[in-house]
Amino acid sequence: MVGRFPLVLALGASLLTLGGCGHSATTRALSGGAIGAGAGALLGVAGGFNPAVGALVGGGAGAITGALTAHH
Repeated sequence: MVGRFPLVLALGASLLTLGGCGHSATTRALSGGAIGAGAGALLGVAGGFNPAVGALVGGGAGAITGALTAHH
């Protein structure tokens, strides 16, 4: 698991940067939540944790981050 962790971490970080995409706070929250859930599940698998827990944590963090970011 340690060997693929940097790749999954880089993929998760690149996906999370897309959380600010969208024109309204609602669309950014939805896209951020979806991206965060996917990244959290991947990081959960790479870290040896439950992917469902990773998806819940990542989805919540992504939705909050997406809602709080500005369009520009």
